[in-house]
Amino acid sequence: MDGKRRDIEVLRSIYPTLDAEAKRVVKDMPDWIPGQQDGKPVAAYVTIPILFLLNKAPGK
Repeated sequence: MDGKRRDIEVLRSIYPTLDAEAKRVVKDMPDWIPGQQDGKPVAAYVTIPILFLLNKAPGK
């Protein structure tokens, strides 16, 4: 394992454009430190909460 993100998925979809942006942000993060078991790198599952703050459209 090398700390690269694989199989990025959205667990709770909000809107396709926001889902794609969340995946892009996670994909573009620097490499992580791999999980370890018995001193050896192993794959690990991680859930990252992402919060979107949206503004109202002008005139609404």
